[in-house]
Amino acid sequence: MLKHRFISAINLFGLTVGLACCLLILTYILNETSFDKFNAKADRIYRVTRSWFGPTGDVSLNLGAVAPPFGPLLKNDFPDIEKVTVLLPNGTSTFKYGEKVFNENNGVFADQNLFDFFNVKVLRGNPAKALSDPFSVMLTPELAKKYFGNEDPINKVIRLDRQFQFKVTGIFENLPSNSHWHADHLLSFSTLKDTAVYGERNLQTNFGNNSFYTYLLLPKNYNTKSMEAQFPAFIDKVMPMDNNGKQKTSAGTALALQKLTDIHLTSHLDSEIEQNGDIKRVYIFSAIALFILLIACINYMNLSTARSALRAREIGVRKVVGAQKFELIAQFLFESVLLTWVALLLAVLLAQLAMPALDALSGQNLSLGLLLKWQVLVPLTLVPFIVGIVSGLYPALFMSSFKPILVLKGLFKVGAGNISFRKVLVVTQFSISIILIISTAIVFKQLKYMQKKNLGYDKDYVVTMGYNSSLNDSYQSFRNDLLQNPSIKEAARSSRIPSGRLLDSRGAAAPSGDSVMPVTTPIKYLAVDEDFIPAYQIKMAAGRNFSRAHANDTASFILNEAAVAALGIKNHNDIIGRPFKYGNTKGEVIGIMKDIHFESLHQKIVPLIMLHPPQPNYSRLSIKLSGQNLPATVSQIEKTWKKYLPEVPFQYTFLDESFGRLYESELKQGTIFTTFAVIAIFIACLGLFGLSAFAITQRVKEIGIRKVLGASIGSIVTLLSKDFLKLVLIAAVIAFPVAWYAMHNWLQDFAYRINIPWWVFIVAGILAATIAFITISSQAIKAAVSNPVKSLRSE
Repeated sequence: MLKHRFISAINLFGLTVGLACCLLILTYILNETSFDKFNAKADRIYRVTRSWFGPTGDVSLNLGAVAPPFGPLLKNDFPDIEKVTVLLPNGTSTFKYGEKVFNENNGVFADQNLFDFFNVKVLRGNPAKALSDPFSVMLTPELAKKYFGNEDPINKVIRLDRQFQFKVTGIFENLPSNSHWHADHLLSFSTLKDTAVYGERNLQTNFGNNSFYTYLLLPKNYNTKSMEAQFPAFIDKVMPMDNNGKQKTSAGTALALQKLTDIHLTSHLDSEIEQNGDIKRVYIFSAIALFILLIACINYMNLSTARSALRAREIGVRKVVGAQKFELIAQFLFESVLLTWVALLLAVLLAQLAMPALDALSGQNLSLGLLLKWQVLVPLTLVPFIVGIVSGLYPALFMSSFKPILVLKGLFKVGAGNISFRKVLVVTQFSISIILIISTAIVFKQLKYMQKKNLGYDKDYVVTMGYNSSLNDSYQSFRNDLLQNPSIKEAARSSRIPSGRLLDSRGAAAPSGDSVMPVTTPIKYLAVDEDFIPAYQIKMAAGRNFSRAHANDTASFILNEAAVAALGIKNHNDIIGRPFKYGNTKGEVIGIMKDIHFESLHQKIVPLIMLHPPQPNYSRLSIKLSGQNLPATVSQIEKTWKKYLPEVPFQYTFLDESFGRLYESELKQGTIFTTFAVIAIFIACLGLFGLSAFAITQRVKEIGIRKVLGASIGSIVTLLSKDFLKLVLIAAVIAFPVAWYAMHNWLQDFAYRINIPWWVFIVAGILAATIAFITISSQAIKAAVSNPVKSLRSE
């Protein structure tokens, strides 16, 4: 290492960076694959999911939550089920204690047997009884401190939503970050039996509200397929038939079981309790880690075989004094393993320094502590041996094959076969680099496409917040006060807002001849007021919007173009004014609105119907601003809010921020992808730099002769660079189809996506060639401008 400092430094640095990247990615992978495994009974816990089928049998909706009656009914009908527990996210509630009033949106209603399923550590209170009584609540230490300071929180009473009194019965520790659900307060599930909250009858009979996350505890190694096979008969037994008894219920909906430890990485249902990870992302980053390590190993192979001529005499002398071939191989492999051990120790330090940056990029709280398990440490200690042997085996076999007579007579030359193999390795490096360049470009082009695509509505300068039903009686006065401010253009109410999911659906019946016939196509619905369409500047394709001037608009409907197409109606005006039924509401269609991307671009535009209900059941408020003087305008909205809702904290979000969060995962993935792609290219160029420097050193006298004979600097640089650039060109030809195939598959996750542009491949190839040329030419120019007298003096 000391004798050949330059090549040794490049090898050590490349291996260190490569191993550091692998360690960082390994912590990410270990974290992603560890979700929910901290629960002692994780291998026996299953979540019940529910799906609905369209007329062609395809799944039209797939939820991770089910209706409340299913839990008790499953327990009653399937004796193999040991226990059932249910979680119901609570949404946003206003907590008040004394003068402290805050909105809390991270709570769940939980069964008293929650602690038999999940390893939630109870710090205060009795876990067997803390959630048994109605109107009981358990808090995390942070939430308890927020309201009670240094007071003892046990048996204190918190007021929720200005009407319910909840007694604090326990303190529990935050769930680990690798749990698929989290909460900072747990409300007793028995509270839902109160008719003012939900009602016991609804819990027993309401199959329409599929918001209850239901978990089963089954015997160890239980065959869940046998239970799932009985679910259709179970559904037909407990649920009424569809279409007035003409079709079994199981023909339209189904239940399934999902293993607890599979939820985070493999569950991508239409309703998840929290955003999940993605097993594809784990595979992608695993591949990147291997690519980076492979590039670093290739550097070692290339540079070790390239410098073999420098060690030829050493090998010749060793063989003459009796060294056997296997001893030389062992020596070279030992050198390689030793170098890798040094690189691994440096890599641990480098990874620790880089961990905060990875946390910032991934949005996770990662730690190298994840590696401190014997299941990880044992394989990790083998890494230097594996990497050392993989990267050192070929150079060891090659150098140990030297013939000592030729070496010591000075007749030894590095064979053409060795040079050809080095070329293959360089091509492999740059193929990987070009694939990463293309993939990175396409990821960001897709992200830009999603951010810039016309959504069919105006999402800019829209303030959104939860709508409080206490405003119902005074809403018009509240709205009029808002509109007094010239910077506020409109205010509207709705059951959901764009960037959310359209999950609500009821049965529909559309005009067919002179009658109204049931519709088999699922149509999602959205409850809105008259101001929603103007607030979002949604365009109408036919008919009109809801209006205060029409009293019967509470029994009218507005369809989107996708719904009209699904009904088989070609002319929009053919359905305007025609009778229509949706759920229990009979009325007529008054308008057709243009299709909008209400959900993210991962989902296709679905058939949608807008209703203007007579009894307001809105949950969201949208306020459209002009964009002028935003801080003062938001301040004015807050003052108006407090005027009408003095005890409800003011919380708001700009819609474009909510929209941005839809693609936050892809954006983080793209950023991490780019970071590691740059590192991979850097390591490849590092090896190319060392290889070209060594190759040019071997041709110093040739360069000197060419200069004496009148060769220009440019011609010499071209001569020295062209062989390497040919390799980059071959790498590009190999990389293009591989990159296209990989990114074509990745884009299938998006309902609306770019077409992969041809020029991305050309740009990637040119970029790789440019990077390679700069790397090589830095050495070539140095050799070309040197004084030929110095290189020829020894002749």
